[in-house]
Amino acid sequence: VQLQASGGGLVQAGGSLRLSCAPSGDTFRGYVVGWFRQAPGKEREFVAGIRWNSGLTSYEDSVKGRFTISKNNDKNTVYLQMNSLKPEDTAVYYCAADRNVILSSIRNTRAYDYWGQGTQVTVSS
Repeated sequence: VQLQASGGGLVQAGGSLRLSCAPSGDTFRGYVVGWFRQAPGKEREFVAGIRWNSGLTSYEDSVKGRFTISKNNDKNTVYLQMNSLKPEDTAVYYCAADRNVILSSIRNTRAYDYWGQGTQVTVSS
């Protein structure tokens, strides 16, 4: 499956952006979909994840209460709504998906076989 991530951009601190991730060649049914981010000079880190079938979500602590991951069954798309953005949220954001992610591995980049191309999010102070 190929993933298409979109929605990044430049926003001032305190602003909002919504990222989208959609697959081609398959549906998200049965997948875990995760959002990760990578800032310059840093490792790629988990942001949020969702189990498509159950809707169960997981968040990295620094984004809890500010970011919301959700899905639209009809559009076969996963969203990451990002509010109250901070300069430290600046990074390239990637969506990832895999059918075989267990709950304890949802934050692990190596648990995902399929990755989107990344979308840049820049938050100015």
